[in-house]
Amino acid sequence: MGAALPIGDPAPPDGALPADLAIDPGAAFGVYLHVPFCRVRCGYCDFNTYTATELRGARQDAYADTLIREVRLARDVLDRAGGARAAETVFFGGGTPTLLPAGDLARMLGAVREAFGLAAGAEVTVEANPDTVTPAIADELAAAGVTRMSIGMQSSVPHVLAALDRTHTPGNVGTAVAAARAAGMDVSVDLIYGAPGESLADWNASLETALALEPDHLSAYALIIEEGTKLARQIARGDVPEPDGDLQADMYELADERLAAAGYEWYEVSNWARGGERHRSRHNLNYWRGHDWWGFGPGAHSHVAGLRWWNVKHPAAYAQRLAAGESPAAGRERPGPDARALERVLLESRIREGLPIDAVASERRDAVAGLIADGLIEGPAAIRGRVVLTRRGRLLADAVVRALTS
Repeated sequence: MGAALPIGDPAPPDGALPADLAIDPGAAFGVYLHVPFCRVRCGYCDFNTYTATELRGARQDAYADTLIREVRLARDVLDRAGGARAAETVFFGGGTPTLLPAGDLARMLGAVREAFGLAAGAEVTVEANPDTVTPAIADELAAAGVTRMSIGMQSSVPHVLAALDRTHTPGNVGTAVAAARAAGMDVSVDLIYGAPGESLADWNASLETALALEPDHLSAYALIIEEGTKLARQIARGDVPEPDGDLQADMYELADERLAAAGYEWYEVSNWARGGERHRSRHNLNYWRGHDWWGFGPGAHSHVAGLRWWNVKHPAAYAQRLAAGESPAAGRERPGPDARALERVLLESRIREGLPIDAVASERRDAVAGLIADGLIEGPAAIRGRVVLTRRGRLLADAVVRALTS
């Protein structure tokens, strides 16, 4: 049911932001809507999600109304702080948002539109399990204003899906993509590599299947073993092997080669898009660039003008707070200049535009020459004043960050 929440300062019951918070009304603003429901818990997942038997006092059919209460509370909070503005991006994540009726998702989006407004050309994304998408659902979402669907394919190989505890039918990925396209939405496909028993040939087969669907965007994430998950316990018992780091590196290189050959350009370590900037996930770029967003739902995190806060985790506690007219925020923090500088290096070094070298502490800038010599960052980009990772550097991004910050 997700990792433990951070330890921070108490959040006020009314959710009020600090009086001295300097909000830039011209800064980009995104909205994240968390839908914490899943039919089955995948063995590798540590997100804050719940199956029907884990809800204990929370009702899935009442969830949309509960979240809408938080949206309205947020508008009041931001009005008082002088920070209300139109949302440039909206992202329904989970869990499985499409487990809710499309009408519930439409009402949630309508509440965001009413509370904040949507900027012209706003990007509105819904994550979806392939088995939960039909042409009728896609049409209803598109009519409500959804512009983009992110489909959780993970793999096209049955034994890999089984190792990940994914229950969708592989053939339904194509059906979901076709439905989203027919409704006029952009399509993103999500993949995971490095599952127990997955070979390089298996991964290549999944890439071939994904590319044949011609999505606008593709994400490929290395499997990470999170503490407390079913998969972590299986590995600890010796039931399945740990992911092979060298094999995962080979899988990443294969993905980058095949995607580049097919016309996809990397724009973040684990994300590729075709057609230039048009099909990049603007919502996720907001995170990597340190912009403002408000996360709605149990366990959701938010960031406005350097202040971070997070909601209570369980849907029942979340609903109880809002029913009482209180903010669901459990705690918050205001990182200092050093922590924010470190975070900027960590995030902006991952994107194609790179990190301005002048954002690196002056005493660490001499590390840039060594990173170029090691083939981890691009020399021409460094001459132009930016740290941009090479393919090898993307595989060793953590080492680059350490060199620039330690």
